Amino acid sequence: MKITCIGGGPAGLYFAILMKLQDDAHDITVVERNRPYDTFGWGVVLSDETMDNLRDNDPVSAETILSEFAHWDDIDVHYKGACVTSGGHGFSGIGRKRLLNILQARAEDLGIALQFETEVEDIEAYADSDLIIAADGINSKVRNRFADVFEPDIDVRRNKFVWLGTHKVFDAFTFIFEETEAGWIWAHAYKFDGETSTFIVECAPETWARLGLDTAVQEETIRRCEEIFRPYLDGHGLMSNARHLRGSAWLNFQRVSCKRWRHGNIVLMGDAAHTAHFSIGSGTKLAMEDAIDLAAMLKAGVIEGRRPLDDVLKEYQEARRLEVLRIQSAARNSTEWFEDIERYFGQDPIQFAYSLLTRSQRVSHENLRLRDRAWLEGAERWFVGKATGRETQRRVPPMFAPFRLRDMELVNRVAVSPMSMYSATDGLIDDFHLIHYGARAQGGAGLIFTEMTDVSAEGRITPGCAGLYTDAHEAAWTRVVDAVHRQGEARICLQLGHAGPKGSTQRGWERMDAPLPEGNWEIIAPSAVPWSPENQVPRAMTRADMDRVTADFVAATERAARAGFDMLELHYAHGYLMSAFITPLMNKRTDDYGGCLENRLRYPLEVFRAVRAVWPAEKPISVRISSNDWVGDFGITPAESVAIARHLKAAGVDIVDVSAGQTSPDAKPVYGRMFQTPFSDRIRNEVGIPTMAVGNIHAIDHVNSILMAGRADVCCLARPHLWDPYWTLKAAAAQGYEDIAWPRPYLPGKAQIERLMEKQQQADGGFRV
Repeated sequence: MKITCIGGGPAGLYFAILMKLQDDAHDITVVERNRPYDTFGWGVVLSDETMDNLRDNDPVSAETILSEFAHWDDIDVHYKGACVTSGGHGFSGIGRKRLLNILQARAEDLGIALQFETEVEDIEAYADSDLIIAADGINSKVRNRFADVFEPDIDVRRNKFVWLGTHKVFDAFTFIFEETEAGWIWAHAYKFDGETSTFIVECAPETWARLGLDTAVQEETIRRCEEIFRPYLDGHGLMSNARHLRGSAWLNFQRVSCKRWRHGNIVLMGDAAHTAHFSIGSGTKLAMEDAIDLAAMLKAGVIEGRRPLDDVLKEYQEARRLEVLRIQSAARNSTEWFEDIERYFGQDPIQFAYSLLTRSQRVSHENLRLRDRAWLEGAERWFVGKATGRETQRRVPPMFAPFRLRDMELVNRVAVSPMSMYSATDGLIDDFHLIHYGARAQGGAGLIFTEMTDVSAEGRITPGCAGLYTDAHEAAWTRVVDAVHRQGEARICLQLGHAGPKGSTQRGWERMDAPLPEGNWEIIAPSAVPWSPENQVPRAMTRADMDRVTADFVAATERAARAGFDMLELHYAHGYLMSAFITPLMNKRTDDYGGCLENRLRYPLEVFRAVRAVWPAEKPISVRISSNDWVGDFGITPAESVAIARHLKAAGVDIVDVSAGQTSPDAKPVYGRMFQTPFSDRIRNEVGIPTMAVGNIHAIDHVNSILMAGRADVCCLARPHLWDPYWTLKAAAAQGYEDIAWPRPYLPGKAQIERLMEKQQQADGGFRV
């Protein structure tokens, strides 16, 4: 097979080596634009896992690389005069030039032709090749030549960065955050040989411009960065190895993602196909693993299996797609953390470091325990100490730290999220609800939410929805509240709402959000905009309608107070009445209640103030919002949700329950683990108001990581509490936390679950709850 690798970076060189090892008869040429044994860049980072992969494929080059590695286990975070050190991270650095020189020498030893100082302008010059590997980097000319086929999506990120080096040898992977008169600026630094370290400086574009770095040539950039980071350089300077010394070396990271990686016999590899932000150090990993996977597929398919080359190339992207998406997702999370970093500068150094370490979601709470148990347990003690106002030497998982709102204190930060049961009759709940809420009150969660309970019959979502607008309703809810309080330490919150344009629909297990086959009641909304073309058109509300609905909310609130609820939540999310006022997708009014955000919030805030006036002063009120309509800039965006939260805070809301979506059938949500938590994170840390996180939170690690990093104050779990009302008790057993109240009749079960959890941890070292 005749193979041409365009680009002599890690992907092209390593692929050439692997193919030559498979069959010495392959005619392989690597074409590189640089001079022989000359390249640019400082250090690259490879994990222990990646090195194991390299050993399995070419032990000779792997051992040479390994012999020259600079290894570290610690991460140092310098922030606000403190240095927080976490260990056990297991990474190694090597100079990019040295890595390529090792691969170049290995390629030459194997008889691979290396063609240097050749800029590929015409791909047709290699038309006689059976296979062309386009590994020519982030600005790939091959990819751009066939952009209509590869369909690259190139996202230029906002932060500015410059890649520098220094002879100060950092013994840990080091993050340095410095506040200047122009704003914050930070460095990512790590050694890659015995006398040199990479030193990447990054900042927001506004800080970059205020520091005068937008007009600085490289010498001025280096001098200014030396001044800022002098306390950490121990007398050493900074240096650049960029080729054009008179220009600026500042860059914006480009996130590259291609719809297709293959065109005929041309295959994209490495940065030409996909990039991962330098803050997670996975670009070289992705490039070399591209090479490994394609070489293995060619061996199994073409060389040994005698399958057509075309079939193997078609399967290549599918084989790599999931791993690349996983790494790029982690890189995106990390990139966004650094782009939004100013929201975290109010955090304590311990929490700031924890947030940094877990920013990509690749490192979780229990993963940190495996890496450095002593450090994590110290961080956990800090967290519970902050929650209680007193120091402790006891190990308390973050989810079991108490939390206080006004006079209500939760024994832990796990909440049973609101979940519609669709099992009431004319708004009246029955024994099903008593059992349902009673079981979850016994399960250990600190806070139990009711399902959305409607303030009027016409405000119901479905005929099976619960209400609080008659004396019978009040008596039934009082029975539930009393039962919850008798069962243990859980507090119970009533979620109060009005369905608005999403009312008069079928039960959840029938056709969600679809109108009733018969017996529909009139529905109202801010505007005559139906939820979907299939749903009935609501009547646009008059001022009299608004006054009546406000009175219904007030009456229901008074009933809730008499019933003994500990907390109240107003449902301003998911396209129901108050949400319909807030989102421009459904609010088309031209009066004082439509148009700009302040107008769209006017009526929901009127309702909140009326409710707050009759709700006991010592009890808190939450508001649930949809922080993203998931329809681009046409609806509520995460940025606008910050403004919404500021208005809620100013009005006196105690905590924001941060949900998203369900405001339009055209929404295109991006699902995943904890997929709505970033919205909570943003509101909590930019607005300075407590938040609750929701959305695919289902594991112990999720809860502890969210809380410890300061991304929310309470975690709401819905479906996990449907299939296991005792989720929190099991979570306590899994973590060896005994200071949680079990119902006394269930104590024999406590002893057994603790034994089972201990055996499970010994078997697999992790939690399954």
